[in-house]
Amino acid sequence: MPGDTHPSTHPPLPPTTEDDRVSWLRLLRSYRVGNSTFYRLMAEHGSAQAALAALPGVARAAGVENYTPCPEASARAELDKGRAAGAQLLCVGETGFPPQLLDIPDPPPLLWARGDLSLLRRPAVALVGARNASSLGTRMARALAADLGARGLAVVSGLARGVDAAAHAATLDTGPLAVMAGGIDVIYPAENTRLAESIFASGLALSEQPVGMAPRARHFPARNRLISGLSRAVVVVEAAAKSGSLITARTALDQGREVFAVPGHPFDARAAGCNMLIRDGATLVRNAEDVAAALPPVAEPSETAPELALPEPAQAPAAAPAVTSAPASPKGNRGLRETAALHTEILDRLGPSPLAEDQLIRDLGRPAQSVSPVLVDLELDGRIERRPGGLLSRTG
Repeated sequence: MPGDTHPSTHPPLPPTTEDDRVSWLRLLRSYRVGNSTFYRLMAEHGSAQAALAALPGVARAAGVENYTPCPEASARAELDKGRAAGAQLLCVGETGFPPQLLDIPDPPPLLWARGDLSLLRRPAVALVGARNASSLGTRMARALAADLGARGLAVVSGLARGVDAAAHAATLDTGPLAVMAGGIDVIYPAENTRLAESIFASGLALSEQPVGMAPRARHFPARNRLISGLSRAVVVVEAAAKSGSLITARTALDQGREVFAVPGHPFDARAAGCNMLIRDGATLVRNAEDVAAALPPVAEPSETAPELALPEPAQAPAAAPAVTSAPASPKGNRGLRETAALHTEILDRLGPSPLAEDQLIRDLGRPAQSVSPVLVDLELDGRIERRPGGLLSRTG
């Protein structure tokens, strides 16, 4: 449905009952209702229940006949699955909702959170970079993250392989903050399952996607805007000239956040994006001191700060089951070396002329479930391009 920008700087009144939470979830999960449309409907109709009743008429006016909002049973099932996974649903306007996100143009009305909500009271810095990070890149990410965490900052990243994983692993003692591209119970890539479980135990993970949703290409830019939105600054450690990390940097600038970049050798393609950012005005970073010096002092946490917890549900959530993950290859989680080899195989078989994705998978002789996540990585890094009709081509 057509939507415009957030209609008000004041979020709607948060839900106060379980039925209200179900209605919010139904409205947001209804077909063609995104964040902007959610806020517009809430402003026009006053409540989620009234907006749901009006939705079929709104859809009909937009040319969509026989429109049915998200069923109540589906919303209640998502609530049950999220709570069974040990997660809480945060609604915009509630005490526990991240206040930093209210500054961005399209704050998510609902967030699933798993872990320590008190991390949201800390000033945060995002650390992002290449999935195929070099040895020096991962060492730099670990050093920066550990030092920033020791200075009282929450280090935010996206739970991807490479720089993200290094940043999270280095802050397990100080509290990592991960923003997930898929559902709060779906770990991607699967090789980070153990790391994700450690984050749930010692840090915090957030997701705006439905519980059980496997990440798709379009979810990553949406996740990136939350990474930058939660942070006072974004530090890019390694990034190619076309990469998701540069999307995060651009989004940070749009949101009024600071952007920092670690310089690299001109001959290293993984440093091209960082060098471009520095050329265009990003602050050069050699160590955590460079980041800390460019930010206002970190305020000491208040002892009287409100508890960031949701009201207890009517029934206690079930015990958390084992963490589920995105499909892995038949031989188990791919290692970094195998992933890099598969990247090379794919790029060697692609050129400027489009090739059908199913033909590529047949040529590789590998299961589709092991190839598809790697294709997503290469697409996000700007190394391959999807074309109409299920065709793929190499960008350079």
